[in-house]
Amino acid sequence: MSAPRPEGYDPAAFEPFAVTVDLAVFTVRDGVLHVLLIRRGQEPYAGAWALPGGFVLPRESAEGAARRELAEETGLPAPVVADLHLEQLRTYSEPGRDPRMRVVSVAFTALVPDMPEPAPAGGGDAEQARWTPVGRAPDLAFDHALILADARERIGGKLEYTCLATAFCPPEFTLGELQGVYETVWDTALDRPNFRRKVLATPGFVDAVPGAARLTGGRGKPAALYRAGPATALHPPLLRPSEGHTR
Repeated sequence: MSAPRPEGYDPAAFEPFAVTVDLAVFTVRDGVLHVLLIRRGQEPYAGAWALPGGFVLPRESAEGAARRELAEETGLPAPVVADLHLEQLRTYSEPGRDPRMRVVSVAFTALVPDMPEPAPAGGGDAEQARWTPVGRAPDLAFDHALILADARERIGGKLEYTCLATAFCPPEFTLGELQGVYETVWDTALDRPNFRRKVLATPGFVDAVPGAARLTGGRGKPAALYRAGPATALHPPLLRPSEGHTR
């Protein structure tokens, strides 16, 4: 229940500004970290690539706006948008970041398993949407290059202390596929036996799927399948290797 406006308070005494949302949506495709980009169909920056996003409507929350814009601009299926891992990154409020007016953006980062082809088809204000390797992202509109860099750093850090890596995986996955997520996001190689030992020794990180296995190539026996476990934090943390070393 909202409180009544205080007597004598004049909202017009303050310069108005808009609130938007921007989303850095990541997935792992063919062993490469990809981000979802849209080609803008309207000014400013018509024809430029940007992160999905848009204005927060008067009667919706920032997270509600983020999910709505993601569905409208990318064509991702509604169940995917509703269930994906979405979290606030930070607020971007530098004056002049948008040529239209003073705009404050609440940025989110989201993770999805590898999406099947065809690539998402843009809608709303977007002419086109596509998955793009993070390392080959073009110049982005507004301050979206900064948002993308901050989002990637946040994801890399959270993989150390949380079970976030499973959000990149399908419902059932091998430990090799989970290791591939870490190696892709961290851009480094990990020692397979050591990684397996740490994952299986961490309570609640993954749960084995009884009797399930998958051939992963080569002549070896099928690899056991796992699901995301009930834990949300890793104890102890699974720290990324120091620069120049692998573990």
